[in-house]
Amino acid sequence: MRPRKQFGQHWLTDQRILDEIVAAADLQPTDRVLEIGPGKGALTGRLLPQAAAVLSVEIDRDLCKYMVRNFGDRPNFLLLEADYLQADIDEFLGDFPQFQHPRKVVANIPYNITGPILAKLLGTIDQPNPNPFDSIVLLIQKEVGDRLVATPHTRAFGALTLRVQYLADCETVCLVPPKAFYPKPKVESVVVRLRPRPLAQPAQNPKLLATLIKVGFASKRKMLRNNLKGLYDLEILDPIFSDLGISAQARGEEVDLVQWIALSDRLDAYPKE
Repeated sequence: MRPRKQFGQHWLTDQRILDEIVAAADLQPTDRVLEIGPGKGALTGRLLPQAAAVLSVEIDRDLCKYMVRNFGDRPNFLLLEADYLQADIDEFLGDFPQFQHPRKVVANIPYNITGPILAKLLGTIDQPNPNPFDSIVLLIQKEVGDRLVATPHTRAFGALTLRVQYLADCETVCLVPPKAFYPKPKVESVVVRLRPRPLAQPAQNPKLLATLIKVGFASKRKMLRNNLKGLYDLEILDPIFSDLGISAQARGEEVDLVQWIALSDRLDAYPKE
């Protein structure tokens, strides 16, 4: 079995990192787990003894055959050969009550589709996942991981940060060097843990908030008010910025999530240009 570039396969071989991933998942004997892209099952083999059920979704047909040979006799293992982004998990699990409604996600996902996978797992600002997971532990590219946990006034803070932090608490579990994989990727990696939750004070108009974030970071070098003036006149924006303590020279990465929500709530009273 050789990793395939078309599927972005890099198999984790470092035993210590595998242990840290499982520890971060904090598995209980009753937990049902979703694993995306199990590869050759290095992580799967650690999940099965600790969880009530593990559903692994793998797109590579040859790897599916390999997984069946190695784990097919485990009563708490179920394999779905599919593209996770296209798969209807609930429909598939209709005939497998033991595996229905997984509450935790543990996965080493392909880096080139991290954004779409996050959107499917969490939902979006205006359409959150109606059945959020209890926790999501992912091995991803460090550059993306840095953006998920970023704070305002840092280079990594951006639209992805806000979209994810609106829906979940995010933390770094551990760094993962290229040598931990076969073959070695050209980038650093990181394990992150996301805990989906509703905000105490969500946006009054989540769809507007999503639009403001998209437009506000359309050109990161521009000041936020200049990005938004295509939607609202500066005569509207400037006094609201002042009231919310947002500098007229502020860029999007200098405005925290609470301020973004407050800005959205205030602008909701005005029609867009």
